[in-house]
Amino acid sequence: MPVCVDTAVDTLSDEAIRQARFVAISVPMHTAMRLGEQVAQHIRMLNPAAYICFYGLYALLNAGHLLEQHAIDAAIGGEYEAPLCQLIAAVEQDRDEGIPGVYSRGHVSGPWIQRTPFMVPERDHLPALERYARMEQGTETRVVGYTEATRGCKHTCVHCPVTPIYHGRFFAVPAEIVLADIRAQVARGAQHITFGDPDFWNGPTHALRITRAMHQEFPELTFDATIKIEHLLKHRQFLPEMKELGCVFVVSAVESLNNTVLQELAKNHTAADVAEAFAEMERVGITLRPSLLPFTPWETLDSYIELLNFFEQGHFIEHIDPVHLSIRLLIPPGSAHLATPNSSSWIGEFDPAAFGYRWAHPDPRMDELQKQVAALVEQAEQMGSDAVMTFFQIKARALAMQEQKLSAFKAMRQYGERKELPHLTESWFCCAEPTSNQLCAKRA
Repeated sequence: MPVCVDTAVDTLSDEAIRQARFVAISVPMHTAMRLGEQVAQHIRMLNPAAYICFYGLYALLNAGHLLEQHAIDAAIGGEYEAPLCQLIAAVEQDRDEGIPGVYSRGHVSGPWIQRTPFMVPERDHLPALERYARMEQGTETRVVGYTEATRGCKHTCVHCPVTPIYHGRFFAVPAEIVLADIRAQVARGAQHITFGDPDFWNGPTHALRITRAMHQEFPELTFDATIKIEHLLKHRQFLPEMKELGCVFVVSAVESLNNTVLQELAKNHTAADVAEAFAEMERVGITLRPSLLPFTPWETLDSYIELLNFFEQGHFIEHIDPVHLSIRLLIPPGSAHLATPNSSSWIGEFDPAAFGYRWAHPDPRMDELQKQVAALVEQAEQMGSDAVMTFFQIKARALAMQEQKLSAFKAMRQYGERKELPHLTESWFCCAEPTSNQLCAKRA
């Protein structure tokens, strides 16, 4: 019988490690990758004979150097379930070579991108939902469940870890599977569902079919999803119905308001589109919560300050978590950035400890500002500081780089009445270097 441990909320005991013959570690994000390596090192120390396999988006991207360092024995990317089951069966027979979709020391494999025979997820051995993040809206707190309606993504944003694995492909999970998963989580206490698709509207008809059925069965259930700015505008006619079906907020990868940056990242939206999307979402009453990537080689100090001005002047500060103002571009092995023209002129050596390639901003002030903002955000997180105050402290640091002054206290007073917006109690981010291992641990 397999033992399931979620190291985000539980401790993997030494006893469990010593008894294990096969250990599979999920690494769907960079933060999980960093934590997963720490777990793997601990397993190697206590049980050197254990077979360690990483699976998920970042597993295959980092397979080469992890195998070389003997940190793991295999890695699986893409639709991992079938290769993982085949690998477990093979290890039980003392063999592991030549399995399609499994990258090991004796067998190089790309991602396994074939449709999975989807089954309803078995979550009974996971910790209670009450132990995870909550959805807060005003004074109300809701227990959150999680599911996926699709996997992969039909878009190929250059910085996204989905791109080098799925290369523009996505798979729809059958609606009856998704609904059965939701039904089981509601039975365990879920009052809100997060759809974890890279883009919920890769297939808008499929998404609406699921949310309509979900709302009919559970009319009090709320939900959130991640949707591109491009899709929010293209399919805006669906937004009022999304509101009626229980959507309380949408996460969208805005990344920047610098059109040069957006073009380099192949985001397929502009700064004007972002402003239009905010207006459209305000009109229908769904909160737009942007994720940001403000530290890239193409962002400038001026455009960073313009980004801050946009959120201040639009009264949108409450829409963002301060950590997003500190995020720096991550370039993992296999990143699509490595294949872009002139990438060799700005991408440096690979840093195994950071699971990514080094790069320096052409304006040294931007690298220094990123370090200052990251430290400020981490300190604010530890102290439980007011997010709006943190925002203005960040703006003061940015303006100081231009030898301008700003009183954060005065700016906060002038900002006016605060919004109480729906949000998860833990923010997330990807495609980026985290501010610290401590923040990684909280958000993995």
